[in-house]
Amino acid sequence: MDIRFQQLQHRTRRHFLKESSTGLGALALATLMGEGQATAAGGVVNPLASREPHFPPKAKRVIYLHLTGSPPNLDMFDYKPELVKRSGEDCPKELIEGKRFAFTGGTPKLLGTPRTFKQYGENGVWMSDAIPHLHDVADDLCLIKSMKTDQFNHAPAELLAYTGSPRSGRPSFGAWVTYGLGSENENLPGFVVLISSGAQPNGGKSSFGSGFLPSIYQGVQCRSKGEPVMYISNPDGMDRDVRRRSLDALKDLNQMQAEDFGHPETTTRIAQYELAFRMQTTAPEVMDISRETKAVQEMYGAKPGDGSFASNCLLARRLVEQGVRYVQLFDWGWDFHGTNPSEDLRGGLTKKCATVDKPIAALIRDLKERGLFEDTLIVVGGEFGRTPFREGRTSKGKILGRDHYPDCYTMMLAGGGTKGGFEYGATDELGFEVTENQVHIHDFQATLLHLLGFDHKRLTFRFQGRDYRLTDVHGHVVKDVIA
Repeated sequence: MDIRFQQLQHRTRRHFLKESSTGLGALALATLMGEGQATAAGGVVNPLASREPHFPPKAKRVIYLHLTGSPPNLDMFDYKPELVKRSGEDCPKELIEGKRFAFTGGTPKLLGTPRTFKQYGENGVWMSDAIPHLHDVADDLCLIKSMKTDQFNHAPAELLAYTGSPRSGRPSFGAWVTYGLGSENENLPGFVVLISSGAQPNGGKSSFGSGFLPSIYQGVQCRSKGEPVMYISNPDGMDRDVRRRSLDALKDLNQMQAEDFGHPETTTRIAQYELAFRMQTTAPEVMDISRETKAVQEMYGAKPGDGSFASNCLLARRLVEQGVRYVQLFDWGWDFHGTNPSEDLRGGLTKKCATVDKPIAALIRDLKERGLFEDTLIVVGGEFGRTPFREGRTSKGKILGRDHYPDCYTMMLAGGGTKGGFEYGATDELGFEVTENQVHIHDFQATLLHLLGFDHKRLTFRFQGRDYRLTDVHGHVVKDVIA
């Protein structure tokens, strides 16, 4: 930093308040970091201290399972007999006129599902044969079948779903939750990210980033094989005692800077160093699913160290059981355009669903057995839906696929105060438009926050002169899905 700028910094009101006998500087720092946050030894505010929401919550923690690429809702949850009857016909022009599609032009052909649908559970929830294990937990599922978003390409749609904006730079949902609630375990991150199928989410790290919130609230990406977190172990030649002394020296330097300038990121830096030190002993044990019984591993279909969606679901249960507030799973491979056999709505969908169907059902049963289901919110779905017609590039081939579609899709909830065995909203007989109880993505965000005890209009952070929130200036709570 330029020495002249440093001198100017010390001639500010902050400098006056810090040096005044009333101790207003300390009060100002506490206000910046949020009222009611715990203070660690040495007077440093702990930004991850557990906090109470605006009102008593239904859910205390979240496991969000994102099926990256967006699963075909018409082949899994939203049964359309009329679409099946008219499959192969030209799409009615009035249903697509003026709309943009990622890979389809002209007049596409309607595509009825090749899957078999039945009703399951006491309330008769519609599901296809692609997800047989979920049939057994139908009475625990809440399906919102009238979702709508504003974006039809992956990255902006995913960013809109997680940050409230289709552009990078805003805090993610997990960051907002951790900012609002803190963490229940000081030895683990409040927000953990697990990735399967070998690909990062479409929105990149912004889908689990902290945006303009202090970076302590961003998602910590963990691995299910090798070191749980990269670079968490001590380097060669440094034992734990030496690392402790090094961190103490860094803490003293950072604390002096925090006292001088009161920048939240300085407090974040101290908290992150300390968290990483504590995680060295806690994380390896929590992340080791081989400690689970063989019966539990088999229930999920998990294998220690394989990095699969199944193993990550089991890890998610272990993490929330230990007090992690928010666990995010990203699973790549749900972009069913029909460009290759793995994207076919018949065999391809069967194989892909087999990797998630059993683990999700196991997660629900496991949480129920451990008394965690009622206050753990499970969210499952993608960033948008799929078209009721064949994708343009593959429309003349033998492989069946669908294009991106933002106007209607399905999201699945379970636990955390949601209604079980419940279907909310409806689309028309061909699956083109929402006809009953539309839920915009901002409404969905507002509802999830409400389940966690937050008024989405009041969970804000001041940045560049105005208060920001996850739902921007939109959003209404969908109270009908709340138990």
